[in-house]
Amino acid sequence: MASAEMLARMKAIVGPKGFIDGAADMAPYLVERRDLYKGRAAAILKPASTEEVSALMRIAHETGTPVVPQGGNTGLVGGQIPFETGEEVVLSLQRMNRVLALDVDNNTLTVEAGVTLAAAQAAAEDADRLFPLSLASEGSCQIGGNLATNAGGTAVLHYGNARELVLGLEVVLADGRIWNGLKGLRKDNTGYDLKQLFLGSEGTLGIITGAVLKLFPRPRAMTTAYVAVPNVEAAVKLLRLADAATGGLVTGFELMPRIGIDFVVKHLSGASDPLTSPSPWYVLIELSAGNGSGLTATLETLLGDAMEKGLVTDAAIAVSQAQRSAFWRMRESMSDVQKLEGGSIKHDVSVPVSAVAAFISRATKAVEAALPGIRPVPFGHVGDGNIHFNLTQPVGSDKESYLARWDEMSAIVHGIVRELGGSISAEHGIGRMKRDEIAATKSPVEMELMRTLKRALDPKGILNPGKVVSVD
Repeated sequence: MASAEMLARMKAIVGPKGFIDGAADMAPYLVERRDLYKGRAAAILKPASTEEVSALMRIAHETGTPVVPQGGNTGLVGGQIPFETGEEVVLSLQRMNRVLALDVDNNTLTVEAGVTLAAAQAAAEDADRLFPLSLASEGSCQIGGNLATNAGGTAVLHYGNARELVLGLEVVLADGRIWNGLKGLRKDNTGYDLKQLFLGSEGTLGIITGAVLKLFPRPRAMTTAYVAVPNVEAAVKLLRLADAATGGLVTGFELMPRIGIDFVVKHLSGASDPLTSPSPWYVLIELSAGNGSGLTATLETLLGDAMEKGLVTDAAIAVSQAQRSAFWRMRESMSDVQKLEGGSIKHDVSVPVSAVAAFISRATKAVEAALPGIRPVPFGHVGDGNIHFNLTQPVGSDKESYLARWDEMSAIVHGIVRELGGSISAEHGIGRMKRDEIAATKSPVEMELMRTLKRALDPKGILNPGKVVSVD
C-alpha cells in the first residue's frame, strides 16, 4: 500500500489543488461511465505541468507505486480505472489544459494532454482550420486519452484514426524521464517513429503530456442526407458508389438499424423520424468540400443513381444546419438511449468493409439462436468497417441475469469477427475488458513483441498495470 510518507511527497509536488484523497471527492475518478468498473485508489494526483508529472513518476518508480493515467474518464473498456485493491494512484491530466501553440502556415496545433477534444476543435476553428477527430464525448474526453487509445469516431474514413492526426508527442516515461518529441514535421526519416509506441498504448508505456496535432483546411460546404437502404449489402455498395461519384468527398458514412431509430425516437426528446415510411436500415452520408458549388446537386445525382440501382429506397437531404444537426443527433444518441431499454452488451469490432454485411448477418443469427428475444442493435462506421454490435436485453427479462451472459455473447460475436479476419477492438481499446482475449486474435510473436516493449519501457510494471497486456 502507498505509504503516508510517499503520498506526502507527491502532495508537495502538486500542491493542495492537485491532491485528492477524500472518498467522496475521489469517487468520480474511480468509476467507469457504464458502471462496469469501480476501483479504489490511494489518491488522485492532478499535476499542472509536465515537470510535475515527471517528478511524480520519479517517486512512483523509486517506490514501486503503480500509477493509472486518466484523461476525461470517458473510456469504455476500464483502462482508466484502478483496480479494487486501493494500492494505485490515479494521475489525472485534467489541469494540463493549455493550448500551447498554433502554427497556421504549418497547419499544426500544439496542446497539453488535458485539453478537451472540443477545445482543440474550437482552437482550430478560430484559426479557420479543422481538427477532424469527432466523438460523441468530445465535450469531456481529452486529447491525451484520445491519443492513448487511438480514438476513432465518425471521420475516420476520410481523415484516419487519432494516430494519423499526430505529428509529435511529449511523453513522461515510467522512470520520470521526459521525451520531448513536439515536432511539427511531416517528414522525418531519422530512425524509429517513437511516437507510434505511445499512441494506442493506453498509458502502459508512457504518459502523454502534450501533442502536435495536424490541422486541415476547414470545409466551406457540407451536405448531409438521411438515407433508407434495403439491407447492409446495399449500404456498402452505396459507399463505393459515393466514393466513385464524388472523388473522395465522403466524410461521413454511418449505418443505423431500424430498431436503433425506434429507440431514439422513443427516448430522445424532440427526435422524430426524418422519413415517412420505415426501412430496415439507414445510412447517414455527408459530403464535404472547400467549395460548396454543386455539392448538393452532386449528392442528389448520387442518390438518384442509387435509387435506380435499387440501393436506396428513400432519402432526405438536410436543408439547414438545424436539420443536419438533427440527423447527426439521431446517430450520436444511438448508444445512450439503449440503456433506457435495459441491459446492453456492447461490442466494438471491425472487419473488412467487404465483410460488414456477412458479419452483421452471421452475428445476428448466432446471438438470436443463443438467446431468443435478444435485440441486436448493430450500428456505426461502415466506411471503415467498425461496427458497434450492441445487444439489448429481451423485453421483460432481468437485467442482471442478462448482463451475466456478457462473456457468452462476446465469445459468439468475437468468434465470428476472428473468422472474418477482423479485430475485437476497433476504437475503444483493450483496457481491462479485453486484455485476456487479445491473445486469441494475435500471434504468439505479436504478443511477445508487446510484452518485450512493456518490459523495456516499464521494467517495474508501474504504468497502468494489468491493462492491455500481461507480462507475467
